[in-house]
Amino acid sequence: MGITDGKVVVMHGLTRDEAIAAMRAVKAALGATDGIAFATSTETNLGWKLGDLVEHVLEEHEAMTGKKATGERP
Repeated sequence: MGITDGKVVVMHGLTRDEAIAAMRAVKAALGATDGIAFATSTETNLGWKLGDLVEHVLEEHEAMTGKKATGERP
């Protein structure tokens, strides 16, 4: 999977409740129930190049859901 194959939202500095609210808001705004991969920053990934982080998040999303994060509706 390449870094252009999906949609990713990376959040930083949000509480758990804020992150969940943000995820729900993004999904509602885009009219998507799946196909968007979300991530929060960690001490480890803050030092990564953005492309590397996006690719990693998309790979994890696909492994967890069995779907590519395209943001497309079925």
